[in-house]
Amino acid sequence: MASRNRPRPIRRPLINKDAGGFDQCWATLQSAMTDIHNKNASKLSFENLYRASYKITLVKRGEELFEKVKEFETEWFHKHIIPGVDELVRNNLPSIALIQLATSSSHERREAGERLLRGIRKIWEDHNTSMNLIADMLMYLERSCVETKQASVYATTIGLFRDHILKYGLKDVDGSDQPFIIMDVVIAVVLDLINMDRDGDIVDRNLLRDITGMLEQLYETDEEKENEKLYTTIFEPRFLAASEVFYKAECEKLLRESDAGSWLRHTRRRLLEEEERCVTSISNSTKDNIAAVLEKELILAKMDEFLAMEGSGLKAMVDNDREEDLGILYQLISRIDKSKNTLKTSLMGRVMELGLEIEQTLKNTDFSAPAAAGAAGEGEEGAEGADKPKALSPVAQQTAAAIKWVDDVLKLKGKFDSMLENCFSNDLIIQSAITKSFADFINMFDRGAEFVSLFIDDSLKRGLKGKSDEDAEVVLQKAIILVRYLSDRDLFERYYQKHLGRRLLHNKSEIHIEKELVRRMRAELGNHFTAKFEGMFKDMELSKDLSTNYKDHIRNLGDDDRKSTELAIHVLTTNFWPTDVMGRGVLQDGDASRSDCIFPPSIKRLQESFYKFYCQDRSGRVLTWVPSTGSADIKCFFPKVPGKESGPLSKDRRYELNVSTYGMVVLMLFNDLANDESLSFEEIQLKTNIPIPDLTKTLTSLSVPPKFRVLAKEPLTKSVKPTDKFSFNAQFVSKQIKIRVPVISSTSKVEGTEERKETERKNDQTRAHVVDAAIVRIMKQRKELSHTQLTTEVISQLSGRFKPEISLIKKRIEDLLAREYLERMEGDTAAYRYLA
Repeated sequence: MASRNRPRPIRRPLINKDAGGFDQCWATLQSAMTDIHNKNASKLSFENLYRASYKITLVKRGEELFEKVKEFETEWFHKHIIPGVDELVRNNLPSIALIQLATSSSHERREAGERLLRGIRKIWEDHNTSMNLIADMLMYLERSCVETKQASVYATTIGLFRDHILKYGLKDVDGSDQPFIIMDVVIAVVLDLINMDRDGDIVDRNLLRDITGMLEQLYETDEEKENEKLYTTIFEPRFLAASEVFYKAECEKLLRESDAGSWLRHTRRRLLEEEERCVTSISNSTKDNIAAVLEKELILAKMDEFLAMEGSGLKAMVDNDREEDLGILYQLISRIDKSKNTLKTSLMGRVMELGLEIEQTLKNTDFSAPAAAGAAGEGEEGAEGADKPKALSPVAQQTAAAIKWVDDVLKLKGKFDSMLENCFSNDLIIQSAITKSFADFINMFDRGAEFVSLFIDDSLKRGLKGKSDEDAEVVLQKAIILVRYLSDRDLFERYYQKHLGRRLLHNKSEIHIEKELVRRMRAELGNHFTAKFEGMFKDMELSKDLSTNYKDHIRNLGDDDRKSTELAIHVLTTNFWPTDVMGRGVLQDGDASRSDCIFPPSIKRLQESFYKFYCQDRSGRVLTWVPSTGSADIKCFFPKVPGKESGPLSKDRRYELNVSTYGMVVLMLFNDLANDESLSFEEIQLKTNIPIPDLTKTLTSLSVPPKFRVLAKEPLTKSVKPTDKFSFNAQFVSKQIKIRVPVISSTSKVEGTEERKETERKNDQTRAHVVDAAIVRIMKQRKELSHTQLTTEVISQLSGRFKPEISLIKKRIEDLLAREYLERMEGDTAAYRYLA
């Protein structure tokens, strides 16, 4: 058994049996590289060449081989390539001073430049092909470079093109001592060709793409860092700088010679062209950077000037519905400003201007002519159309103005809605800006709430007769749009309550449409806003049932006298209905008590009968009769006139008159008078106790209009005076059997100046109570608050109904302090504490 400590023989160093084979292997490789450059690679055995490279690398002489290859390629460039490049440049571009390229025609420059670039491309492609073959031949050496983390053979040899061709300096050009670098020449030619392409010349885009592709494959160093490509470090900055100069000059030319529409289309076209150029001619990596140049020079630089252009700027685009231009403008502005502040501000300003123009046009329009009030609706409720157009009454003129204002606002809204959809892609930022502008100018108009309510009143009264459900839906949508814009919703509620009350009592609209509109208001504004309206609907439904039940009750009694007069009753809850509808609007001068009308005995008995029936199931209820809002159908008999042998007066005439309740009371006074007897104004007022203003309107409607002159008036004038006398008009004739007598100067439409002031005064009183309640509610919950916090919370809570003025809040706080609901904090007078 051998000992472990047995000495071993000394090993002799291995002697490289092919120590002198390096030169032989290099000679083989050198010859092969020459053949590759001369395009004779087809006869080479790459297996043998790989073995030669392998042998050299295996004996640790790979670095020496690396240097040999590098020296060979450098020498090859200087002997075989650079002279050709020098000749190529000098022959094709004799005036190569870069800047002087512009002195020749574009055709000459294009041809010369493309010949130069084709030559460079040919040299590059040959070199690139050769270096790929050489890298394959030296594959084992390439692997060792990777292991030692040094530049690869391919990176080093391909980089020789950068160092010895592109960075080669041409001397003695145009008598200048300053050498011109080949890369500068190539880039200048490429940029010149790109500018020609922008100007519409036809250039070889594939050639440009090959040259820029070459620059993408070359790096600043042999380490080949991704951010050090020659394309990125040299070409792209120069390309962007040249583009900036080009488009700056182009924008200034557009500003001098074109209009805003041309600028928009040109800019959009340029953006598309540059995006396409990045695909076809240069590199897709430049797309964002060149787009930024265009956004800066073509959009942002002169945008304000273009938008302010007279006849073609933003104002003209909006006014003339140039939706294509607005769409392009939106796209361009969206590129440079995600918040679209410029477009948003401009549109808001234009909306305000057009809104104020609507108000100004309203003031300048003469509504006294019927043509100006075609959409105004009825000036006098129930009035029949006249044979000839007549001048409108002041009330009808105001109605016409209201309808025109609302129609114009809705048309303007439709115009901007169309723009929002077709031009601005329903952008929420633009939508919010437009909505705010509409709300601002609508609420700047001090009669906005009244006019909106009046528009709805007119649409539901007249506009939906015979219309389809689709038409009704349009009206409902318009109504909600208008209501949504109003900030003084409490004032609108007051007007709408008044108009709704009259529509319901006079059966002027479709109840299902009324309910649907209120339902939408509730969804938009909340239950508190529609509570009174829904109470009015409930009253109407209960009244309908009550009237039916009363008729059945009378029929069961068998009372012939009571059956001769039919009664349709509306029992109204005081808190739901407006004061003028409930009869509290017309008071005697200086008298705050109600003036009760004196009804005829037959009507009085009917009232007592109904009250008795009503209280059967409702003990403790109090009914107050309101004649100012009711109506009556009266059968009138006109005997033939003695002495008349022919014509309508020669025979008896029977008519059915529809008059107001006051009109019924007045007409029944003449049943007990002889044909030759009359009643004075004062006698009628004494017998009926009808308030003088209402009596004046009633007598005017019955004695002045020729078509409704049931009573004869002395003297026969167009106005009723306290000294006038009235008698039964036995010679009354009408072509119609059923006649509806209108109430002259009905106040169911637009309020007069004094009425409007009274409405606003009452509304202000209500607001004071609402603000008081909000302050107390907030302080009860928070106990202590500063003045600023309290004011902010009050505004926040009440913004759904109206926007309270700061002065009003301050005044109400002072009042609550005086009434000891609040007290000031000790040491801080600007803070309050709630007193339980």
